[in-house]
Amino acid sequence: MDKDRFFESMASQGLALTFLDVRLRTAPSTVAAPDISLDSRFSRNVPLKTPIASAAMDTVTTAEMAIEMAKLGGIGVIHAGLSPRDQAREVKRVKYHLNGLIDNPITITPHETLAQVQEMRSSKGYKFHSLPVVDAKGKLVGLMTRNDFAFSRDLGRPVSSVMTPASELVTAPDTTSIKEAYDIMVARKKKTLPLVDKSGVVTGLYVFTDVARIIQGSSSTHNVDGNGRLRVAAAVPTDEEALERIELMHDKVDVIVIDTARGDGRPALDTLKAIKKKYSKLDVVVGNISEGESARLLAKAGADGIKVGQGGGSICTTRVETGIGCPQVTAVYECAKAVRGMDVPVCADGGISDPGDISIAIAAGGDSVMLGRLLAGTKETPGEVVMDKGNLVKMYRGMGSAAAMRESQASRRRYGQVAGQAPLPEGVESYVPYKGPVADVMYHYVGSLRKSLQYCGAADIAAHHKTTGFHRITNAGVRESRPHDVSVISRAPGYSDDLD
Repeated sequence: MDKDRFFESMASQGLALTFLDVRLRTAPSTVAAPDISLDSRFSRNVPLKTPIASAAMDTVTTAEMAIEMAKLGGIGVIHAGLSPRDQAREVKRVKYHLNGLIDNPITITPHETLAQVQEMRSSKGYKFHSLPVVDAKGKLVGLMTRNDFAFSRDLGRPVSSVMTPASELVTAPDTTSIKEAYDIMVARKKKTLPLVDKSGVVTGLYVFTDVARIIQGSSSTHNVDGNGRLRVAAAVPTDEEALERIELMHDKVDVIVIDTARGDGRPALDTLKAIKKKYSKLDVVVGNISEGESARLLAKAGADGIKVGQGGGSICTTRVETGIGCPQVTAVYECAKAVRGMDVPVCADGGISDPGDISIAIAAGGDSVMLGRLLAGTKETPGEVVMDKGNLVKMYRGMGSAAAMRESQASRRRYGQVAGQAPLPEGVESYVPYKGPVADVMYHYVGSLRKSLQYCGAADIAAHHKTTGFHRITNAGVRESRPHDVSVISRAPGYSDDLD
């Protein structure tokens, strides 16, 4: 039975399915797991090398997580619980991490003292040392590098007295590509290449270590933009603050995620239209929804991606409080089916408990999955590692939890809370075990996904969508699918026997 007939059969019985209700059908396979392609898309114009995004939650994704996710081929969504300026700063930290091309680089003037420059770097948290020196019109007059700082004992001296003057620099036109920059820097043995326009104004900067990493392929797993910079997403609320936030980061962020519990409501649609009107070239993902009709509505309204899942998260109580929500596997299938042929990727957000659920969500039609709890507790998530009952743990909470709503206006807006009234929580707070670096966790999830596609005879995500079928299983099948009739003394990574 093909996928459409399977889900039609379930719907005819009034059944909507989630992850424990199904298993994937295996098929003959001639492709080795390492050769399987996991290339996909988060939105219409934003690709992924690994179809996983980290959730826009204040205990999951800030710059540190987003940097690692992009390095691992996925993408991180910077949460909106930060102030607009702080969120923009986190986005820029991700974009500047590799700096294949630094557009509009930080500059200094020749009259500043070394002490002033050092203080500026320290206060802004800048780790880089190469700084173009410009005059009042922005024209390049010199360059300060790490060596200039290292060999200057008198910090009261002006920049002009220690910089390398423009006459001794190698520069390039502002249209120079990363490959052309690499060739120039190798030929001239330069670690830094300023870009200038026809009038001599500095427009960009290449740094050799980053350029070489990109050109030589050592960053082949990284999800980077056309300038070799890590890709990053950011969440915005459904009101006028959305445009305020985007204005501060539109030239650095790759995709905006309208983050609301009712992605098909009028506020979300109005926010989508306002963003697309002002920033027509910026991709916008909208969520969350769980019905096909809503997915088609968003696609027709101009969404470049759709986030599917309402109430399925481990820390979410929306379904308990309101009685709404479609079980996640059926929700993903119905939404993906509704937008077939419309070139709008679907992200499955919520309900994923086991590594195998990632493959199930993608087989159902998801182009990517968004993970919260499975990434929570890693080294890169915000918060301190603490001891609880003898175990190392970190805080993990829903953006609809009482604490998040008290602390964050964005959380209150996400769940449509009325100003001046006591908020109705739609989430809980919890501790999760400390898991170490997210790279170790992602290695497991990506490996499991590759093995799943191999079992299913799918060489890539597109084949998984097209050919992988489903079995409907019973409670006995669920029990059989997990370790049983033994006393487990050592659990495999990612395995949990908690089915509550």
